[in-house]
Amino acid sequence: MPTALITGITGQDGLYLADLLLAKGYDVHGVVRGQNNPKRELVRRRLPGVRLHTGDLTDLSSLMRALRDARPDEVYNLGAVSFVAYSWDNAHVTTDVTGKGVLNMLEAVRLHAGDDPGRVRFYQASSSEMFGKVQESPQHERTLLWPRSPYGVSKVFGHHMTINYRESYGMHASSGILFNHESPLRGPEFVTRKVTRAAARIALGLQHELVMGNLDARRDWGFAGDYVEAMWLMLQQPVADDYVVATGDTHSVRDLLDVAFRRVGIDDWSALVRQDPAYLRPAEVDALVGDASKAREVLGWRPRVGFEELVAMMVEADLAEQKHLAGS
Repeated sequence: MPTALITGITGQDGLYLADLLLAKGYDVHGVVRGQNNPKRELVRRRLPGVRLHTGDLTDLSSLMRALRDARPDEVYNLGAVSFVAYSWDNAHVTTDVTGKGVLNMLEAVRLHAGDDPGRVRFYQASSSEMFGKVQESPQHERTLLWPRSPYGVSKVFGHHMTINYRESYGMHASSGILFNHESPLRGPEFVTRKVTRAAARIALGLQHELVMGNLDARRDWGFAGDYVEAMWLMLQQPVADDYVVATGDTHSVRDLLDVAFRRVGIDDWSALVRQDPAYLRPAEVDALVGDASKAREVLGWRPRVGFEELVAMMVEADLAEQKHLAGS
């Protein structure tokens, strides 16, 4: 039975990845920050087969303990301060966790593996936000990185550190440059979930308007459940490498609003959505769209869930949640 250790297991990607690995027969371990983390119980309820370890990406010794206790064959580093808007308000925390935390995890794995650096396979969750002020479209593995937020800068640091450890120490360390991927498990602070939850609440009479920032930003949105499969496939390859994971299709925030509100029977949302400059980024990333040709050719990976199906899935989940909350 292979063993995997996941940082960030309480997040959207960590939960989907743990589901996938358990279904494949893995012994799955997760790192959770703090003994009293309220999300610890969420993981225990949803994934009773997962063993949890207390650890912190800013504390190398805690990561070493988790590795010693779990003895993993594969490590998936998904832990991060992942909300871009938050990174502007807390750039130092974002840098410590999302940037230097990758270095801590790589160093912990290197020390744990000892004389056989490739013994433990490592996955780093890189991000399309690294492309920022895009220099070409679509973006691929060789596209120049030009991040436009503290989050993006931190991800670039972690990405290049992963490459450095692979080339310097012979570690089997791969990075997945994942474009936006969503699901009903997405946090409500993210734009997709903000929209789908608001559409559900407005349709149920629980909310009267939705306040948004830039409606013209375009993103390449896919389903998180599809994207975690690509993570796993990377660590099954004989040689570590970096891969863009994306659908290749781009949609605007307006498109997102169209699909979400149509799903609840509202064809014209213009009177329900108000733009507020306070929600605009200091440096906007206007459009991101990925070229996942390498992932298709080498990994045999391709997305299964399209944009409209994804948004519909999220709206239906939010309708069910809000009905339950309203009735309780």
